[in-house]
Amino acid sequence: MTSSPATSLRRRRQVVIIGSGFGGLFAAQRLKKADVDVTLIAKTTHHLFQPMLYQVATGIIAEGEIAPATRVILRDQKNASVLLGEVFDIDLKNQTVRSQLLERVTETPYDDLIVAAGADQSYFGNDHFAEYAPGMKTIDHALELRGRILGAFEQAELSDDPEEQAKLLTFVVIGAGPTGVEMAGQIAEMSDITLKGTFRNIDSTQSRVILLDAAPAVLAPFGPKLGQKAKRRLEKLGVDVRLGAMVTDLDYDGLSVKYQDGTVERIESQCKVWSAGVQASSLGKVLADQSETELDRAGRVKVGPDLTIPGHSNVFVVGDMMAVDGVPGVAQGAIQGGRYAADAILAEMKKGQTPEQRKPFSYWDKGSMATVSRFSAVMQVPIPFTKKKFETEGYLAWLGWLALHLVYMVGFRNRLNTFINWFFAFSTRGRTQLAVTEQQVYARSALTELSYLERLRVAEAARAEAQGDGEADDKQADNAG
Repeated sequence: MTSSPATSLRRRRQVVIIGSGFGGLFAAQRLKKADVDVTLIAKTTHHLFQPMLYQVATGIIAEGEIAPATRVILRDQKNASVLLGEVFDIDLKNQTVRSQLLERVTETPYDDLIVAAGADQSYFGNDHFAEYAPGMKTIDHALELRGRILGAFEQAELSDDPEEQAKLLTFVVIGAGPTGVEMAGQIAEMSDITLKGTFRNIDSTQSRVILLDAAPAVLAPFGPKLGQKAKRRLEKLGVDVRLGAMVTDLDYDGLSVKYQDGTVERIESQCKVWSAGVQASSLGKVLADQSETELDRAGRVKVGPDLTIPGHSNVFVVGDMMAVDGVPGVAQGAIQGGRYAADAILAEMKKGQTPEQRKPFSYWDKGSMATVSRFSAVMQVPIPFTKKKFETEGYLAWLGWLALHLVYMVGFRNRLNTFINWFFAFSTRGRTQLAVTEQQVYARSALTELSYLERLRVAEAARAEAQGDGEADDKQADNAG
């Protein structure tokens, strides 16, 4: 085991941040001028702008535009260092964090800890669904889905069987939240506009896009008015929206759906997308096992008013990992939580503020947005000093969505490249990111198989060692006799 190079000499207060998402990155940047050493540990080399993953999956923008390297972002922040590795253990008693990269385990001590490890896709206990219906939480997911979507068209072009073509050209999106709505709308547009006329044996405009959700409404958090408008816009695009539809089984060739009236239907579809739920990082359980911390059903940590866990005023949990009433799992919640944690550390250092003197975290709801298609989105913004919300949809909301997401992207060059790609994608039929590789589609399956084979090898080695020890004991017993 190695010690973190940033903390082997503990000359200053050590702040360790787990995760390079919105919460982790904004917390690190908030501490830029502080007299502390900041160590950011993440399992990826980039900061991911997750709300735009669906545009990577549907060929509008490149992955590099929404995933700049974390080291490059923090290059000029001299008190910050970045460690690559997946955190698998947090020792609250000894105040250390252990992370692993390949076979190397690194131990990093901390004085203050900000846990912003995010969340992953939840399959509600059916984890085997992930093999057939990737989620939308990582760059790997987006690239895999892009390969599956475009690969389905290519396979259909090679087929002369109408039934097989129908299965290949049926795309099912599970979950009618913002990600599901955005994915369904973009797959429909890709089929009807971008790929129109590019095949000779099939007509891409005859593709079916089905959006399923067990809930009774599309975009439920936005309210019935905007949800209905989004639903009508999707249906105008040709998306088959089915509500009150629960997925009960899923395999390579399709899925089974149970409706509210009890009927069960089998849908033949090779390309499925899962966006139906989230599960917080398993580090929440690591914290709960060592303290009086409680978790909610999604594995999120029930933090105190100052976003810390019980009995540990120096351990903050922010972003998708925190469970705070009235704070949705969106980028703004993570950004504000990360900044709050950093400000609490600064207040203690500069003003001597005790944990008891901290003001409770207060979330500023800046509104919610979701795109449905080109020139169409829904927007909901709270009206200051009232309980009312301003709601709109269509072109104005779409422009607002574009502007807001450009503002929160990291780096001028990324903003410029994204704006150029948007201009051509939305003003013409073209999309610049339609290249796919076989590795992108099958890498996950290959890695799973390798992991399985490695576990078998380790198990067989352990059995052989145990058998050898047993034979040695028998031989020793015989000699003693």
